[in-house]
Amino acid sequence: MLGASWQSVVAEGSRRAMALRACGLIIYRRLQAGSPSSKVGDNIEYLLLQTSYGTHHWTPPKGHVDPGEDDLQTALRETQEEAGLNSSQFTLIEGFKKELQYTVRSKPKTVIYWLAEMNDCNTEIKLSDEHQAFRWLKLEEACKCAEYKEMQAALRAVHQFLHSKA
Repeated sequence: MLGASWQSVVAEGSRRAMALRACGLIIYRRLQAGSPSSKVGDNIEYLLLQTSYGTHHWTPPKGHVDPGEDDLQTALRETQEEAGLNSSQFTLIEGFKKELQYTVRSKPKTVIYWLAEMNDCNTEIKLSDEHQAFRWLKLEEACKCAEYKEMQAALRAVHQFLHSKA
């Protein structure tokens, strides 16, 4: 019995070691409100970064958790590194946290996103070498760029969350 328990612990540890974990922020900005008849959410744009490697996919800023970091620290660090945004330039929005799970190169990956609103919609984005472009996009454009269904679902969940708070 002791051997089986020990093997279970080792197997669980191996699965965790093989699993990839990343954290980031879904960042949005509100443009000046349009006409009084414009729908809620029409003035919201999401920040997506295009990778300079691989398939050049588009995602919000995110990255792998470093030893000793908690998930939110990772999200804040990666946002600073990848987009040049420090935590004084945006506000974390309470009540939203989304965990995505998918497979990358036959390994399970978990990505946790928090939500943040830019304090100034004209703040400059400063890309790292990991990215070659950025875009501020309305929901449908962002979903087209994001390509992956998990990311599209996360963007739609954010939009629904913001719409429900309006």
